[in-house]
Amino acid sequence: MATDPLDVDGVLAELEQDTRPWNGLSPQTRIGHVHLQVADVDQAEDFYCGLLGFDRVTRYGSSALFVSAGGYHHHIGLNTWAGVGAPPPPPDAVGLRFFVIRLPDRAELERIARRLEASGVQTKEQAGGILFHDPSGNGIVINPYES
Repeated sequence: MATDPLDVDGVLAELEQDTRPWNGLSPQTRIGHVHLQVADVDQAEDFYCGLLGFDRVTRYGSSALFVSAGGYHHHIGLNTWAGVGAPPPPPDAVGLRFFVIRLPDRAELERIARRLEASGVQTKEQAGGILFHDPSGNGIVINPYES
C-alpha cells in the first residue's frame, strides 16, 4: 500500500470548474469505506473487532489497522498518523460527525446493542438505529438495511 503525496494543485483546480457553494453530501450518498483517526490502535482493534465484530485484515504495527466484514479488503481504516493519543477534534471543527454501518437485519442490530450496553458504551436511538462513539470519539450509527 503506497502513500503518495496529495496533488494539491489538481484538487484546487477542481474548484475552478464548479463555483457553486458546497452544502455537504447528499443523504443518499454511499461510501464503500472510511479512514478514521484513533488515539490507540490496540484499543481500536478491541472495539471494532472484539465488540462490533469486524474482521482484522491488515495491521501496520501500532500505527494502522484495516478491518472489514464479509471478506472485503477493508471497510474501515483506523490510524494514529496524527499522533498516538491525539484527542478528537473540537466539537465546532469541520469534519465527519458520524458514519453509518448498515447491518443485515434488526436482529443483528439488537445483538450489537446488547454488546455495547454490556461494555458500558453510551448509546442513543437515532432514526431507526443507534448512535454511539468509539473510544477515540468517532461517531457511529448502526441501522438495519430494512429501516
